[in-house]
Amino acid sequence: MPRATIPPTTEFVDALLEAFAIDDRMNQLILDHLDPRAWRATLPATRNARTIAALFAHMHNIRRKWIRLTAPHLKLPPPLNRARSTPRQTRIALRRSAKQCSMLLQEALGNPSGPVRQFRRDGWARPWPAGPSMFAYMLTHDAHHRGQICMLAHQLGFPLPNHVNYGLWAWERLASLSN
Repeated sequence: MPRATIPPTTEFVDALLEAFAIDDRMNQLILDHLDPRAWRATLPATRNARTIAALFAHMHNIRRKWIRLTAPHLKLPPPLNRARSTPRQTRIALRRSAKQCSMLLQEALGNPSGPVRQFRRDGWARPWPAGPSMFAYMLTHDAHHRGQICMLAHQLGFPLPNHVNYGLWAWERLASLSN
């Protein structure tokens, strides 16, 4: 189980919140350039595999779970239906869940005596002390599924343009964009 740490400085919390905002900009960049034909496509040899639509819906719905379990006082954005959500609905939903997760992180990291003292990632998992490990888990979850989405788009024959693939690593540029 991750250990609690000394409360981070305001500058550190701001840097983590900016990194989480960049994480959402990466998701939006993919959504902006994904070929619509890839949205619900599946590989011929796979059964019951998640589509790109389902992967993005999962990312959003897991964020909702973290908010519901960790910061129940925060408003939950509506869920996404993995079988029926559109790219436009997904863009909006991810923006909303990113905003609420940022509020969760701000409360958890910026105020050690505030309402968010533990991170509950799932009902079956032991809670962790709120802190940088919680932030890392949240960021890593998105990055994992973003990698799956990029790979699946490529395997389906709809690779993302190079400027998007390389743009995911352009943190300076992504940091300069407003939400």
